[in-house]
Amino acid sequence: MTDEPMTDSARIHPEFRNGSLTAISVIVGFSLSFLSRWAGTPGKWHAADLFAVTTIVAGSALQIWALGAMLFVSSMIASNYNRAIRVFLVGLALVAIGVALALLGEIIGFGHNILGG
Repeated sequence: MTDEPMTDSARIHPEFRNGSLTAISVIVGFSLSFLSRWAGTPGKWHAADLFAVTTIVAGSALQIWALGAMLFVSSMIASNYNRAIRVFLVGLALVAIGVALALLGEIIGFGHNILGG
């Protein structure tokens, strides 16, 4: 690690980071809320449901990791910020894929109304 001062191009503006942190927080809340609602819905789970729920849980875990990374002061460094955003976007994609799998399971009859309520 060097003792050289960081240049402005290597840092993220606090307002930009705070906006990203807010957006990530809201989306993590939606992901966890969806997962909580799904887990609390009465009905029998089937093997096909495990593909969707596993994908959603993995995506939510990555989103939570990214949220945690954004809470550190070191997320003001552009490379750390960019890493957290990439992890968040992968998590977001996994959650979207999981929800799509769940919906597809509902449509073709594998979900047995697990998303209903």
